[in-house]
Amino acid sequence: MKAVKRSYYWWNKWTGYSLLILLLVATPLFTILIKLFDSPGGSWTHIANTLLFSYFQNTILLLLGVAALTFLLGVSTAWLVSNYEFPGRKYFEWLLILPLGFPGYIMAYTYVGILDYTGPIQVFLRNTFDIHFKGSLMDIMNLPGAIFILSITLFPYVFLITRSSFLQQSKTLQEASFLLGANRFKTFFKVALPMARPAIVAGIALASMEVLNDYGTVKYFGVNTFTTGIFRAWFSMGDSNTAIYLAAILMVFVFVILFLESIQRGNRQYTAVNGLQKPTARIQPSLGKKILYSGICLTVFLLSFFIPFLQLLNWVSMTWEKVVNKDFFLLIYRSFGLAAVSGLLIVIFSVVMLYALRLSPFKWVKNITKVATLGYAIPGAVIAVGIMIPFIAIDKWIYGTLLSSKSAGLFFSGTLFALVFAYIVRFMAVGYNPVEAGFQKIGIHVNEASRLLGIRSTKTLWKIDLPLIKTSLVSGIILVFVDVLKELPLTLILRPFNYQTLATKAFDMATNEMIAESSNAALIIILTGIIPILFLNKLIEKR
Repeated sequence: MKAVKRSYYWWNKWTGYSLLILLLVATPLFTILIKLFDSPGGSWTHIANTLLFSYFQNTILLLLGVAALTFLLGVSTAWLVSNYEFPGRKYFEWLLILPLGFPGYIMAYTYVGILDYTGPIQVFLRNTFDIHFKGSLMDIMNLPGAIFILSITLFPYVFLITRSSFLQQSKTLQEASFLLGANRFKTFFKVALPMARPAIVAGIALASMEVLNDYGTVKYFGVNTFTTGIFRAWFSMGDSNTAIYLAAILMVFVFVILFLESIQRGNRQYTAVNGLQKPTARIQPSLGKKILYSGICLTVFLLSFFIPFLQLLNWVSMTWEKVVNKDFFLLIYRSFGLAAVSGLLIVIFSVVMLYALRLSPFKWVKNITKVATLGYAIPGAVIAVGIMIPFIAIDKWIYGTLLSSKSAGLFFSGTLFALVFAYIVRFMAVGYNPVEAGFQKIGIHVNEASRLLGIRSTKTLWKIDLPLIKTSLVSGIILVFVDVLKELPLTLILRPFNYQTLATKAFDMATNEMIAESSNAALIIILTGIIPILFLNKLIEKR
């Protein structure tokens, strides 16, 4: 028993590794907190007097608009596919998740191209009916347009989590509602919707985090938000202190969303007694309603994925011969390499932290992992500023103290090291959660048995635990890989000079009015993003 007891001592090497990871991952937050005590930059007065109100107004309206529309799209479609039988239902269960693979900025310029004077709709109307429009068919390059674009790409967050909640609800509760005289409409609003409230709010909170992180869509549409303000202060004005102040305000939005989500959840119970659990049977509606429900789901799928995806394929067919060359394959190699390295490092760090948690019964060790995975809730622009400032300071110290020549180049800031480091901070939670699920599945008993036999913790991890959770490790790497591939704000700020990834190349070409050419990089991002989406749907079906 000595070996096991020693492993539970309050301090061991795994706890030390976890603390080191925490210090590294929490660097952006520490930087912002410390720099807030400095005086604001010279541009702050100008921004506060002329732009700050529009940043507040547009950010809040964007959050409220996307929350309302994602609620409408996500909850309605989740309820239909979970509770009714209609043509195409089993296909819509996974088709309606596909928009998650479509980054918002790609969806934005795809829709602009569809509605443009040279787009397929106007070409069809001119050639077939001789109907002509001046300019774009519809102007969506504004705040309402940004709300629409972000909503159709982010509603699957609400759809996924709410659908899972609806599937887990007991049929007994709905039957009791019917016996008390309530119709299906009233049962939905009085029973099913309140039971699914935590799932709905969690989905909307995730979508809101992505809205705060978005830069490509709002920048392309000319909508001033705090994210675009951070970029303007950093790049256009060269004022890091003002960028810090704006990043701090953006962080307040994040913490308010997290606080509201936790408050609404509280200590309430949303589960039925085990003995009353009874799977919900799908309803067979009338023929007219079947057609209506299929039409609703089909319309959402067409608008959120199929139509823009077809437009991308059309552009690719027209431009791939002049775009796909040696430089393009180098672009793929760089992007995939960055994503793979980031995914591997994140999974390794996740294993270290979770193993420290397994070897220690103390609550403070668990809090380390919670803080270390907070980065996913922090917008990419905030993380980038929080990393760039200390790295620039370190580079200056190296040149001023250790080197006499400044021709050696940058050591940290503006390097791939800074970029990968930022990806680790931002996406730690993405890789951590699958690994945590794997450890929970195998339990602690196998690990304890190995320690009782006198095998050291490192060998136990390598020989026992890792082989048992290899599927979770691969899942974590894949999920991080896809998120890194799509990430735009972080990469734009921290990438080395003239260094392009698929995301930055697609965005740069689109903003330079080369929308059709940008579709080649965009298509690879989307096709890669579909893989974990289909994998996630299979997990839900198994549950």
